Formats: sequence, structure tokens, C-alpha cells
Amino acid sequence: MLNGGTYTGRTARRRRAGAIGAAALAATLGLAACGSGDSGGGGGTASGEDLECSVDAVADQPWKASEPREFSVLWTDWPDYPVTDSWQFFDEIEKRTNVKLNLTNIPFSDATEKRSLLISAGDAPQIIPLTYTGDERQFAASGAVVPMSDYVDYMPNFQKYVEEWDLGDMIDNLRQADGKYYMVPGLQEVSVPVFTLIIRQDVFDEVGAPAPETWEDLQAGLEMIKAKYPDSKPLADGFEGQSMINYAAHSFGTVGGWGFGTGAWYDEDADEFVYAPTTEGYKQMVEYFNGLTEAGLLDTESFTDSNDGGGTVTEKIAAETVFAASGASGTVQEFATALDAAGVTDYELKQIAPPGGPAGMVVEPRNFWNGFMLTQDAVNDPNFCDLLQFTDWLYYNPEARDMIQWGVEGETYTKDGDTYTLNPEYTHKQLNLNPSGTIDIKKDLGFANDVFAGSTESRALKESYNVPAFVEYIDSVLSTRTPRDPFPRAPLDEAELEQSSLLATPLKDSVDTATLEFILGQRDLSQWDSFLSQLEGQGLQQYMDLINGARERAAEKG
Repeated sequence: MLNGGTYTGRTARRRRAGAIGAAALAATLGLAACGSGDSGGGGGTASGEDLECSVDAVADQPWKASEPREFSVLWTDWPDYPVTDSWQFFDEIEKRTNVKLNLTNIPFSDATEKRSLLISAGDAPQIIPLTYTGDERQFAASGAVVPMSDYVDYMPNFQKYVEEWDLGDMIDNLRQADGKYYMVPGLQEVSVPVFTLIIRQDVFDEVGAPAPETWEDLQAGLEMIKAKYPDSKPLADGFEGQSMINYAAHSFGTVGGWGFGTGAWYDEDADEFVYAPTTEGYKQMVEYFNGLTEAGLLDTESFTDSNDGGGTVTEKIAAETVFAASGASGTVQEFATALDAAGVTDYELKQIAPPGGPAGMVVEPRNFWNGFMLTQDAVNDPNFCDLLQFTDWLYYNPEARDMIQWGVEGETYTKDGDTYTLNPEYTHKQLNLNPSGTIDIKKDLGFANDVFAGSTESRALKESYNVPAFVEYIDSVLSTRTPRDPFPRAPLDEAELEQSSLLATPLKDSVDTATLEFILGQRDLSQWDSFLSQLEGQGLQQYMDLINGARERAAEKG
């Protein structure tokens, strides 16, 4: 819980949907130790069978190339934290590994488009960070990125934590139509929804409404708040509805919003995929939110204003016309700062587990976080073995993960067990850690940067920079909610990907438009069947035939 102004938390990374809702996939991996800094060759290597790397690198141990190496990486520039050559982050990597990173910079505002253009043109650097599951499909189909499954024998840290954290089946689901996977994800020891509902617990208490366990509970509480504060529209989503629909959908037995993905929902009884908007669960979800609109409980502006989670909703939280809204742990800090600035001192913000619904107390499947791809040109680097082992260290070695998040032990921070403490002269202003410090480990030194931080985390590391309120949130989700099972694999081949893309885009456009219209009352729910007929006329059956055909092939291969 958070009481007036005491909360600190990580700012929400406002990314596209699939990042958060993408579920996983994978192979049962052995714990092979391999690769060390004295490796060399690999130029022109076509597969892992032809590659010979040294085998003395061990998981959880330091790694250093025997000679200076230079590898290139695609760096996304965040406007609030511009990268500089003077960042200690890069110096520390070079000191520990003998590897210098050469950056190709792209702006955050259109990073996805810029990345696609660079990779498609063959101009991208070797390492492509911030890759979420699903991002790799188009590049895998065209052969622009490396089949990482060919090379994981040379990644001992990756293999260890896949096994230790029981992620093998999830990795297996990353496999494409050729049976290989082309990205390696960030691994999380524990996985809970990043975005959920943040409520004014004190106001819920004031009107006699407990923290909502279900969406029905939430509606009852909102009605009580509306009676006490008639000028309020107490529920909002500062992400154009996409966040709330995403985490609500699972408990209604469907997918939507940021988690819509391909739109395919697996019907276990029929043993086939169906289009999520055609399910009864999707309709029930839309009817629920439409009911909130009709009752004056939903801030409809937040479903239409493109304010990326801030702006209007934060202002309404501060003005006390909104009392529950979507967000992540960092959003709580934003709301708290706004309430403090508005002179509201007696408040309590709480990040609660996503409410349950008709499908049960269900949340998204256990997830990965962002990982990386290697472009095909990387295979031709004569130091490809070192590149594999360097990325394995950077993404999965606990020493590297601590360094990325906290800096240099003994210099920027101290560690006692699982407790990390910034030294007095250092601060992390974004998380409100040690605010009296004068050197910001993120802005000034480049640690805790948005390109690599948070990708792979043990539970202890995740909790190290979050406040007790977020730890309570983790505990509540793990103890009271059930992750939905991942869907069966349905990898499309290159031709099918192209064909499905032509069908999927107009279908989703129609779904997005109609969903918003129904929720906001701009289109009467009596027209639901007409909406479904519209989808059928846009080639829905052909689209689902492609996906189910891919599922059947994958099932036959086992």
C-alpha cells in the first residue's frame, strides 16, 4: 500500500501491447557449459552444428574475451534519458568483458518502424535489444535474423535459468514453422501482470467498499463512490482503454486490448482457434464496460484521448474526479506526485491484482520480458563465438544484471544479502531512491537504462528497486490468481505470414473501432451480430483457416 507521498516505484514503460501480454514458448534445455573469451572462429557459420566454441565458460561466472572485441547494438533513445559516450555503463562493460559496444541510435517515438527498416535493408547492427515475443516472426521468415536455437549450447547462463526457473515449455512455444526460435527472451523468475488497476483505497474504505476482487465488486464500489462524489467518473484508463481491456479480457475468457495479438483464442472444447471477438466472453466484456459508461462510472475521455497514461488521467486523479485507473508500479508514483502537488495529503494508493470475472480469477499466462535477436550478418563475424557468450553474460548472468540495474558494487551501491543500497552521493531520481544524492545512476551514468534493465530478473532483483507495496502486489497475484494456460503453437510459414497479415490488419481495425463504439455507447449492442457479419465479410474464415492449419501441422510434428 501507499500512504500520502511515501511511494517510490519504477516509471511505467509505455510500450505497445504485445510486450506485456505476449506469452511464451520453448524447449527443454540441457545445462551445457560452454564458450569462453578465448574463442574465435565462426565466420560464415550456417548452423550450430558447424560452430566450434571453447567450452570453459560457466553459468554465474565472469566472462571476458581474450582480445578486445567490438560488437554493434541497436540503441533506442528515450527522450528523458539521452545516451552519452561518457556513461560509465559502457566503460564498465568494456572493463569486465573486453567488449566495446558501437551504437546505432533510433528514437523511441518510432523505434519499431526504424528497426524494421534497418533489419529489412540489411543495415541493422548485430544485436537487436528490446525484442518481445512475436517481434521476430517477420524477420525469421525472411532469414534476416539468426536462429538462436542453433546456438544456445554456447549460452550457459541462458540454459541454467531456463531450467532453474522452469521455463523450458515456454521457450519451446517460440519455435517458428521450421522448428527453430529466432529470439531469446528476457527471463523472469516470477511473472505478474505489469499493468493492473490502481485504486484510491482510502476512498473505497470511506464509502464502505473493499478492494475489489472481481469486476462485479469493482462496479459496486464505483457506484458507491459515484453516490458520494456525484461529479466524478471514478474509473479511467490512460492508455486509450487498451491496458484495461487487456488485463480484463483474461478473466472474461478472451483476449483484447494490448494483448489482442493475432486475435486467435484457443477453444479447448472444439480443439481449434476461434477469433476472440466472436466469443461470448468478448461480448460479455464489452457489455460490462458499456454498462459502466451508461451508469456514468467510466471516464470515457480516457478511452479516446491519446495521452499515453499521463496527462488527463493524472490530472483527474489529482482533482479527485477519478479514483481508480490503469497503471504499473511507476504510475502509482506519478499519481502520488500529482496528489501531493494538489495538496491532497490523506490518501492511500494501492496496486491490486487484476479483478476476476466470469472465467474465474484468471490473469495472463506467465510471460517473458524483452530479450534480443542477432542479425544474420552477426554469423559472419569472426568473433561470433564471443558475441554469443557476451550476450549470454549481458542478459542472463547475475553479475551483469546487478551491474545493469545498480552500477558498481562498492562504488555506486552496497549489497547485503538481497538488500541493495545506493551510496550517499548517488541517486535514482526516477525511482525516488536516495533523493539527496547528486549523481543519478541512470541519467548521469547510464545504469538502469531502458534498453537492458529489467530484461532478466530474479525475484530478489525485481524486488530490490521496488517498494513493499509492489512486493505485496506480487504476493497477492501469485497467491490469489491463476495464470491462463498458454495456447498451442500455430507458427505460420513465410507465405502464410504475408497472407495472414493482409487479412489480420483490416479485421483488427474493425474490431478496435467497433469495440470502442460499443463500450462508449456510440453503437447499440443490438448491432453485435451485424458486427460479426462484417468480420465474416472481411475474410475471417480464411484467416482462421490459416491459423488452424498451422496449429495442426505443429501438433503433428509434436
